[in-house]
Amino acid sequence: MNVVILMGRMTRDPELKYTSGGKAYANFTLAVQKTKDEAEFIDCIVWEKTAETIAEYFRKGRKILVQGRLNVSSYEQNGEKRKSTKVVVNSFEFVENSGNGNNGSGYQQNQPYNGNSGSSSNKPVHNDTYENNDDMEDDEEFPF
Repeated sequence: MNVVILMGRMTRDPELKYTSGGKAYANFTLAVQKTKDEAEFIDCIVWEKTAETIAEYFRKGRKILVQGRLNVSSYEQNGEKRKSTKVVVNSFEFVENSGNGNNGSGYQQNQPYNGNSGSSSNKPVHNDTYENNDDMEDDEEFPF
């Protein structure tokens, strides 16, 4: 089973782009706390409506919880074989208030969003799996 769940802070604003066929995607990097003084930097990619939503609501420094899968790809650069590992994000959760007072946006804290447009509403469905979990990392600041 290939399942990844990470919580971290955005190291930069998500970069929203579109394929030549018009499919939205966004790349971003998460700083995930490893120890009190160390973080792992994880590259992520997200597609379609979920990409557009993350690009709209998240900025550098904002905490997010993502669920997805690992994608390892190989390529050659300057005659050297290299590997790239990214998390392909399927869904996410807001884990802190944005601080901008925009509570009427339709997206609430601690609600997952998986990009499904099959319902009549684009609002995320509430899932309290990670809500009020004292074992999750605390709000220590990262240097970015």
